[in-house]
Amino acid sequence: MDKMLFIAMNGAKHVALQQATTSNNLANANTNGFKAELVAFRALPVVGDGVPTRAFSVDSTVGHDPNQGPINHTGNDQDFAIKGHGFFAVQDPQGNEAYTRDGGYVVDENGLMRTRSGRLILGDGGPLTIPPNSRVELGTDGTVTAVAIDQGVRQAQVVGRIKMVADESGKDFYKGNDGLFRRRDGGIPELDETRSLISGAVEGSNVNPVETLVQMVNHARQYDLNIKLMQTADQNARQANSIMSLSN
Repeated sequence: MDKMLFIAMNGAKHVALQQATTSNNLANANTNGFKAELVAFRALPVVGDGVPTRAFSVDSTVGHDPNQGPINHTGNDQDFAIKGHGFFAVQDPQGNEAYTRDGGYVVDENGLMRTRSGRLILGDGGPLTIPPNSRVELGTDGTVTAVAIDQGVRQAQVVGRIKMVADESGKDFYKGNDGLFRRRDGGIPELDETRSLISGAVEGSNVNPVETLVQMVNHARQYDLNIKLMQTADQNARQANSIMSLSN
Protein backbone atom coordinates (compact mmCIF):
# COMPACT_ATOMS: atom_id res chain seq x y z
CA MET A 1 0.00 0.00 0.00
CA ASP A 2 2.65 2.46 1.11
CA LYS A 3 4.81 1.61 -1.89
CA MET A 4 2.01 2.36 -4.38
CA LEU A 5 1.17 5.61 -2.57
CA PHE A 6 4.83 6.67 -2.62
CA ILE A 7 5.24 5.90 -6.33
CA ALA A 8 2.02 7.73 -7.27
CA MET A 9 2.90 10.77 -5.14
CA ASN A 10 6.38 10.97 -6.66
CA GLY A 11 4.95 10.58 -10.15
CA ALA A 12 2.40 13.35 -9.65
CA LYS A 13 5.07 15.71 -8.35
CA HIS A 14 7.31 15.30 -11.38
CA VAL A 15 4.50 15.37 -13.93
CA ALA A 16 3.51 18.72 -12.41
CA LEU A 17 7.08 19.92 -13.00
CA GLN A 18 6.90 18.74 -16.62
CA GLN A 19 3.60 20.55 -17.05
CA ALA A 20 5.10 23.81 -15.74
CA THR A 21 8.00 23.55 -18.18
CA THR A 22 5.72 22.71 -21.10
CA SER A 23 3.40 25.62 -20.22
CA ASN A 24 6.40 27.97 -20.22
CA ASN A 25 7.38 26.71 -23.66
CA LEU A 26 3.90 27.35 -25.02
CA ALA A 27 3.88 30.84 -23.50
CA ASN A 28 7.09 31.60 -25.42
CA ALA A 29 5.97 30.24 -28.78
CA ASN A 30 6.22 33.77 -30.20
CA THR A 31 9.40 34.85 -28.36
CA ASN A 32 12.28 35.54 -30.76
CA GLY A 33 15.25 33.24 -30.31
CA PHE A 34 13.53 31.12 -27.63
CA LYS A 35 14.73 27.53 -27.27
CA ALA A 36 12.22 25.02 -25.94
CA GLU A 37 13.15 23.65 -22.53
CA LEU A 38 13.33 19.89 -22.01
CA VAL A 39 12.82 18.06 -18.72
CA ALA A 40 14.28 14.59 -18.13
CA PHE A 41 14.04 12.31 -15.11
CA ARG A 42 16.11 9.46 -13.75
CA ALA A 43 15.40 6.79 -11.16
CA LEU A 44 17.49 6.46 -8.01
CA PRO A 45 17.28 3.78 -5.28
CA VAL A 46 16.02 4.73 -1.83
CA VAL A 47 18.93 3.99 0.51
CA GLY A 48 18.19 3.55 4.19
CA ASP A 49 17.68 0.88 6.81
CA GLY A 50 17.15 -2.56 5.32
CA VAL A 51 17.25 -3.60 1.69
CA PRO A 52 16.91 -0.75 -0.88
CA THR A 53 13.82 -2.13 -2.61
CA ARG A 54 12.32 1.22 -3.59
CA ALA A 55 13.22 3.78 -6.21
CA PHE A 56 12.19 7.36 -6.76
CA SER A 57 12.52 9.81 -9.62
CA VAL A 58 14.55 12.99 -9.59
CA ASP A 59 14.68 15.67 -12.23
CA SER A 60 17.90 15.94 -14.17
CA THR A 61 19.29 19.30 -15.26
CA VAL A 62 16.72 21.02 -17.47
CA GLY A 63 18.07 21.08 -21.01
CA HIS A 64 16.97 22.83 -24.18
CA ASP A 65 16.21 22.00 -27.78
CA PRO A 66 19.16 23.41 -29.79
CA ASN A 67 17.42 23.24 -33.17
CA GLN A 68 17.15 26.49 -35.07
CA GLY A 69 13.79 28.23 -35.13
CA PRO A 70 12.25 29.70 -38.29
CA ILE A 71 14.06 32.67 -39.85
CA ASN A 72 11.55 35.49 -40.29
CA HIS A 73 12.62 38.20 -42.74
CA THR A 74 11.43 41.56 -41.45
CA GLY A 75 13.21 44.01 -43.75
CA ASN A 76 14.31 45.95 -40.65
CA ASP A 77 18.04 46.76 -40.78
CA GLN A 78 18.16 46.58 -36.98
CA ASP A 79 17.18 42.92 -36.96
CA PHE A 80 19.61 40.07 -37.37
CA ALA A 81 19.68 36.30 -36.92
CA ILE A 82 22.47 33.77 -36.58
CA LYS A 83 22.67 31.09 -39.24
CA GLY A 84 23.09 27.57 -37.88
CA HIS A 85 23.99 26.62 -34.32
CA GLY A 86 25.68 29.21 -32.15
CA PHE A 87 25.09 32.39 -30.16
CA PHE A 88 26.16 36.02 -30.01
CA ALA A 89 27.63 37.53 -26.88
CA VAL A 90 25.90 39.95 -24.52
CA GLN A 91 26.58 41.24 -21.02
CA ASP A 92 24.48 39.80 -18.21
CA PRO A 93 23.27 41.84 -15.18
CA GLN A 94 26.39 40.84 -13.24
CA GLY A 95 28.67 42.23 -15.97
CA ASN A 96 29.72 38.79 -17.21
CA GLU A 97 29.65 37.48 -20.75
CA ALA A 98 26.58 35.46 -21.66
CA TYR A 99 24.96 34.39 -24.91
CA THR A 100 21.64 34.59 -26.75
CA ARG A 101 20.02 34.13 -30.15
CA ASP A 102 17.46 36.91 -29.75
CA GLY A 103 18.81 39.09 -32.54
CA GLY A 104 18.09 42.76 -33.05
CA TYR A 105 19.63 45.91 -31.64
CA VAL A 106 19.06 49.50 -30.62
CA VAL A 107 21.64 52.24 -30.06
CA ASP A 108 21.25 53.96 -26.69
CA GLU A 109 21.94 57.61 -25.81
CA ASN A 110 25.60 56.78 -25.19
CA GLY A 111 26.04 55.18 -28.60
CA LEU A 112 26.20 51.63 -27.19
CA MET A 113 24.62 48.76 -29.09
CA ARG A 114 22.09 46.87 -27.00
CA THR A 115 19.55 44.15 -27.56
CA ARG A 116 15.93 45.24 -27.41
CA SER A 117 15.77 43.80 -23.90
CA GLY A 118 18.58 46.17 -22.87
CA ARG A 119 21.58 43.81 -22.84
CA LEU A 120 24.89 45.23 -24.05
CA ILE A 121 25.98 43.53 -27.27
CA LEU A 122 29.63 42.51 -27.05
CA GLY A 123 32.29 42.49 -29.70
CA ASP A 124 35.50 40.51 -29.44
CA GLY A 125 36.99 43.36 -27.40
CA GLY A 126 33.98 44.49 -25.37
CA PRO A 127 30.87 46.65 -25.94
CA LEU A 128 30.33 48.17 -29.37
CA THR A 129 30.06 51.97 -29.57
CA ILE A 130 28.49 53.73 -32.54
CA PRO A 131 29.64 57.33 -33.35
CA PRO A 132 26.93 60.03 -33.28
CA ASN A 133 24.88 60.68 -36.42
CA SER A 134 25.80 57.37 -37.98
CA ARG A 135 23.89 54.62 -39.69
CA VAL A 136 24.83 51.04 -38.80
CA GLU A 137 25.49 48.36 -41.37
CA LEU A 138 25.99 44.71 -40.40
CA GLY A 139 28.16 42.34 -42.41
CA THR A 140 27.45 38.64 -42.71
CA ASP A 141 30.54 37.96 -40.58
CA GLY A 142 29.21 40.20 -37.80
CA THR A 143 31.26 43.27 -38.75
CA VAL A 144 29.64 46.48 -37.52
CA THR A 145 30.19 49.49 -39.79
CA ALA A 146 29.11 53.03 -38.93
CA VAL A 147 28.35 55.31 -41.88
CA ALA A 148 28.21 59.06 -41.15
CA ILE A 149 24.95 60.59 -42.35
CA ASP A 150 25.63 64.28 -41.67
CA GLN A 151 28.48 64.80 -44.12
CA GLY A 152 28.58 65.42 -47.83
CA VAL A 153 30.92 62.49 -48.36
CA ARG A 154 29.67 59.55 -46.32
CA GLN A 155 32.59 57.97 -44.48
CA ALA A 156 32.39 54.38 -43.32
CA GLN A 157 34.10 53.31 -40.10
CA VAL A 158 34.37 49.73 -38.85
CA VAL A 159 33.68 49.91 -35.11
CA GLY A 160 33.98 46.23 -34.30
CA ARG A 161 32.54 42.80 -34.85
CA ILE A 162 29.72 41.13 -32.98
CA LYS A 163 31.17 38.18 -31.09
CA MET A 164 29.58 34.95 -32.26
CA VAL A 165 30.43 31.55 -30.78
CA ALA A 166 29.76 28.02 -31.99
CA ASP A 167 27.69 25.29 -30.37
CA GLU A 168 27.71 22.53 -32.96
CA SER A 169 26.96 19.74 -30.49
CA GLY A 170 24.06 21.62 -28.91
CA LYS A 171 25.29 20.42 -25.51
CA ASP A 172 28.12 22.81 -24.61
CA PHE A 173 25.83 25.55 -23.30
CA TYR A 174 23.10 25.56 -20.69
CA LYS A 175 20.17 27.91 -20.34
CA GLY A 176 20.01 30.00 -17.16
CA ASN A 177 16.94 31.23 -15.31
CA ASP A 178 17.41 34.65 -16.95
CA GLY A 179 17.00 33.10 -20.41
CA LEU A 180 20.69 33.61 -21.30
CA PHE A 181 23.09 30.81 -22.19
CA ARG A 182 26.48 30.06 -20.67
CA ARG A 183 29.11 27.39 -21.18
CA ARG A 184 28.73 24.35 -18.95
CA ASP A 185 32.43 24.37 -18.08
CA GLY A 186 32.27 28.03 -17.03
CA GLY A 187 34.73 29.09 -19.73
CA ILE A 188 34.59 31.98 -22.20
CA PRO A 189 34.65 30.69 -25.78
CA GLU A 190 36.60 32.38 -28.52
CA LEU A 191 34.98 34.19 -31.43
CA ASP A 192 34.10 31.68 -34.15
CA GLU A 193 35.06 32.86 -37.62
CA THR A 194 32.66 30.45 -39.31
CA ARG A 195 29.46 31.89 -37.81
CA SER A 196 27.42 34.22 -40.01
CA LEU A 197 24.62 36.75 -39.57
CA ILE A 198 21.48 37.25 -41.62
CA SER A 199 20.62 40.94 -41.60
CA GLY A 200 17.02 42.10 -41.75
CA ALA A 201 15.67 38.94 -40.15
CA VAL A 202 14.99 37.46 -36.72
CA GLU A 203 14.89 33.88 -35.53
CA GLY A 204 11.54 32.79 -34.16
CA SER A 205 10.92 30.39 -31.31
CA ASN A 206 11.57 26.72 -32.06
CA VAL A 207 8.52 25.72 -30.00
CA ASN A 208 5.90 23.78 -31.96
CA PRO A 209 2.60 25.04 -30.47
CA VAL A 210 0.51 22.05 -31.62
CA GLU A 211 2.98 19.48 -30.33
CA THR A 212 3.38 21.38 -27.06
CA LEU A 213 -0.38 21.59 -26.54
CA VAL A 214 -0.66 17.82 -27.04
CA GLN A 215 2.12 17.35 -24.46
CA MET A 216 0.18 19.48 -21.97
CA VAL A 217 -2.93 17.31 -22.42
CA ASN A 218 -0.80 14.19 -21.96
CA HIS A 219 0.80 15.58 -18.79
CA ALA A 220 -2.65 16.43 -17.39
CA ARG A 221 -3.83 12.85 -17.98
CA GLN A 222 -0.71 11.41 -16.37
CA TYR A 223 -1.22 13.68 -13.36
CA ASP A 224 -4.86 12.58 -13.01
CA LEU A 225 -3.79 8.93 -13.22
CA ASN A 226 -1.28 9.38 -10.40
CA ILE A 227 -3.89 11.14 -8.24
CA LYS A 228 -6.31 8.23 -8.81
CA LEU A 229 -3.58 5.78 -7.79
CA MET A 230 -3.07 7.75 -4.57
CA GLN A 231 -6.80 7.65 -3.89
CA THR A 232 -6.89 3.90 -4.59
CA ALA A 233 -3.96 3.30 -2.24
CA ASP A 234 -5.73 5.28 0.47
CA GLN A 235 -8.99 3.34 -0.01
CA ASN A 236 -7.13 0.01 0.09
CA ALA A 237 -5.36 1.04 3.29
CA ARG A 238 -8.68 2.03 4.91
CA GLN A 239 -10.31 -1.26 3.90
CA ALA A 240 -7.34 -3.25 5.22
CA ASN A 241 -7.50 -1.41 8.55
CA SER A 242 -11.26 -2.04 8.73
CA ILE A 243 -10.79 -5.77 8.12
CA MET A 244 -8.07 -5.96 10.77
CA SER A 245 -10.31 -4.15 13.27
CA LEU A 246 -13.13 -6.62 12.65
CA SER A 247 -10.81 -9.61 13.02
CA ASN A 248 -9.65 -8.33 16.41
